[in-house]
Amino acid sequence: MTNSRHLDTKTIHAGKIKDNQFGALSTPIFQTSTFIFENVEQGSARFMGEEEGFIYGRLGNPTVRELEQRMAALELTEDAAAFGSGMGAVSATLLANLRKGDHLVASAALYGCTFALLNHKFADFGIEVSFVDMTNEEAIKAAIKDNTKVIYFETPVNPNLVVIDMEMIAKIAKEAELVSIVDNTFMSPALQNPAEFGIDLIIHSATKYLNGHGDVIAGITCGSKEQIENIKLTTLKDMGAVMSPQDAWLVIRGLKTLSVRVERHCSNAMKVAQYLEAHPRIKQVNYPGLASHQGYSLIGRQMRAGGGIMAFEIEGTFDDTVHFMNSLKMCSIAVSLGDAESLIQHPASMTHSPYEPEERDAAGISETLVRLSVGLEYVEDIIGDLAQALESMTNRIKQVI
Repeated sequence: MTNSRHLDTKTIHAGKIKDNQFGALSTPIFQTSTFIFENVEQGSARFMGEEEGFIYGRLGNPTVRELEQRMAALELTEDAAAFGSGMGAVSATLLANLRKGDHLVASAALYGCTFALLNHKFADFGIEVSFVDMTNEEAIKAAIKDNTKVIYFETPVNPNLVVIDMEMIAKIAKEAELVSIVDNTFMSPALQNPAEFGIDLIIHSATKYLNGHGDVIAGITCGSKEQIENIKLTTLKDMGAVMSPQDAWLVIRGLKTLSVRVERHCSNAMKVAQYLEAHPRIKQVNYPGLASHQGYSLIGRQMRAGGGIMAFEIEGTFDDTVHFMNSLKMCSIAVSLGDAESLIQHPASMTHSPYEPEERDAAGISETLVRLSVGLEYVEDIIGDLAQALESMTNRIKQVI
């Protein structure tokens, strides 16, 4: 499968295992913990890396390998490594490129657990982290030190949807001889390919758009063969955050509909964002597809569309925000994204609760910020649910006044 084929084709065919024994169309699930060697010599050759083949489930599995090859094709990279969770991918990828005494530059706002890992746990490992505004080129350059090894960011950023120019980040990283790592979960390879802009390593929570059905926890990292081999032979193998063949099969199944799902997510999200932007009880809508958004100019150059996620500020108090969310009837209050269902959550008290209040302020995460993952439902039903909840909130505000 060459990278010249269209993404819609690669989501179905790239890396596919050919079942020569039975001719199964669907990818077989190799539910086995270990693999048999024909003889001692073969086992020794595989352990020495002299012969390709599978050894033990933690070191590789055919079903998992198909997913890795498919994701490498989708992200236009040489290889990929699969993990048991998105945070498994984040942790293993960063720790494979950092050691005691190193310094990391990261974006000011990040997914809450990633922030907790970098801001709290990395200090225990002797790794220093500087959080900066990644839209400010001079601020990034000023944060780089002699011991800086990695630039890490998300785009769009979770949860406030700030868009970061990947070409600019890659240029800074290459000039300073740093490894650039991006979390591409919000966009998926259907909407942007960081490797095209020179980013070294691309991370996904495969739980989200890649799987798309809310029934798996998984992670992926894509990069060069050398980079992926380094991760697989160190932090993946020795720390053990491996993906199960069953979960790999579920993500493979989900990938087959990635393009059509994302197209509907984007279409629905654009209409929802336009509705919210015009509503008097919404202070601000952060959605890259809107002309008012800071990253709108990068659509067409970096992103193919605005995506299915948005964040918006309620014109009111924290209690008003809570009332609005609790009044929703169809949109589910849940902390994931990229599922068929529309999911809504309150970052300050949920996904980004690891931030201290002053850290949330610095990252632009207010108590009235809401994150919405727009689902695949009929869009007028999504808007109708938001409308009735906003009306209920408005009536409550009038009563308080």
